[in-house]
Amino acid sequence: MGALYYGSYSEPVDIPDPLLAHVKMVLTTKFRRKERLTLSLVSPAGSRRGRTTLWLDPSIPLRFVFDSAEVPALDAGLLRELADAANSVRGVVLELDSVEVSVEEPVEVPVLAAVS
Repeated sequence: MGALYYGSYSEPVDIPDPLLAHVKMVLTTKFRRKERLTLSLVSPAGSRRGRTTLWLDPSIPLRFVFDSAEVPALDAGLLRELADAANSVRGVVLELDSVEVSVEEPVEVPVLAAVS
């Protein structure tokens, strides 16, 4: 399970690594363009909270922490779906209890080698 840290909040938002990798790609693309958006997280059933919405702005610190050192394969369809949502008035909505990431159309992500 990965974690998303936003702003000065010390408590992370737990998001499965494969989904977090997709969200990271979409958010970093938006932030490179200096664009803002909302990210809503629908809590799993039985949680004490129903939904949390974050206003994401490129000027506010954001950190992605993954449990695995391996870069997961990315699904082009899910990336398009998240990008479309990020560009909508509603923003990105993640239902954390019904998340399944399947890699039907894998996307190549370049891996940067360390400079020796």
